[in-house]
Amino acid sequence: MSYEMNDLLELVVEQSASDLHLQVGQPPTLRIGGVMTPVEGPVLGPQDTEELVKSITSDNHLQQIKTKGGADFGFDFSGKARFRVSALKARGNFGVVLRQISNDLLSLAEIGLPERIKELLTRPRGLILVTGPTGSGKSTTLASMVDWINRHRDGHIITIEDPIEYYHSHRNCVVTQREVGIDTPDFAAAIRGALRQDPDVILVGEMRDLETIEAAISAAETGHLVFATLHTTGAARTVDRIVDAFPATMKEQIRTQLASSIVAVISQVLCRRKDKSNGRVAAFEIMVTTTSIAQLIRENKTFRITSDIQTGAGQGMITLDAYLMSLYNRGLISGNEVLSKAQSADEIREKLIASGEKFDA
Repeated sequence: MSYEMNDLLELVVEQSASDLHLQVGQPPTLRIGGVMTPVEGPVLGPQDTEELVKSITSDNHLQQIKTKGGADFGFDFSGKARFRVSALKARGNFGVVLRQISNDLLSLAEIGLPERIKELLTRPRGLILVTGPTGSGKSTTLASMVDWINRHRDGHIITIEDPIEYYHSHRNCVVTQREVGIDTPDFAAAIRGALRQDPDVILVGEMRDLETIEAAISAAETGHLVFATLHTTGAARTVDRIVDAFPATMKEQIRTQLASSIVAVISQVLCRRKDKSNGRVAAFEIMVTTTSIAQLIRENKTFRITSDIQTGAGQGMITLDAYLMSLYNRGLISGNEVLSKAQSADEIREKLIASGEKFDA
């Protein structure tokens, strides 16, 4: 029996799987609701994975896999779904992971973001960071924010992505979507180019290196609303991660720039739902920069940011742990799930025990 890529992608769509893994030595495997679920059938051999990869990969990307060991690109499946593809070599064999990208853009409310977020999206300038581990839904959140701006503001939105995931139509805004490796050599070059293209909003798919971080901060300082992502959890860690990317001689200057340019940090994780066998729900930490938080960033006292978030509910702020507890109290996630995602696990464990949750000794 040999597998056909179209049949496997059809299965991904039918099962609402987030990912499809094709690796030598195991059957095709879906990630459904966060759980790895092998397809019934034989394990894949080297020839199987090579044929499956080649069936969706351009000659240019195949060359990249051979010379660089991997290639990332977007792939449209018959209008039913889009996939972010990461094709690779492992132990000399072809392998691939496909992440399903829904064709439907979710509203901010459907994602779980509070109404107050919309005010941030009307800002004329500044840096809004959406952070979280890989697979936490950052791209979906950013796409929904861009869609809201596209519907409720007018102007020019430029997105720089690797690869392009969600397609945006021109609505109230003109939307220019650029793909790294196809439309531009890298993120930093695209940001610098964007400043000459009359943008109002710039989305940077990922701040991977010092040059990109510098370019994004500079764009935010010069009168543009910039969205970007980082693989960090929590507002304080995000600020520290950016500052730590710079040499010691520049850290003070960067802290000053960040204090004046960061509008908000939205940090998110995905949790397994307790009330649905195949569902996940996002939990958020939201920091909105106040005069006090800006001063903490300038003075290198980021460890105090969490306590400002705790007292900043009036400005729409919430800590990740408080958001997790609210999901728990609404019966959406289990105590163990709260504990696995919490920032202050010991403190949260005590709260859960006080509310009647029991844990194994």
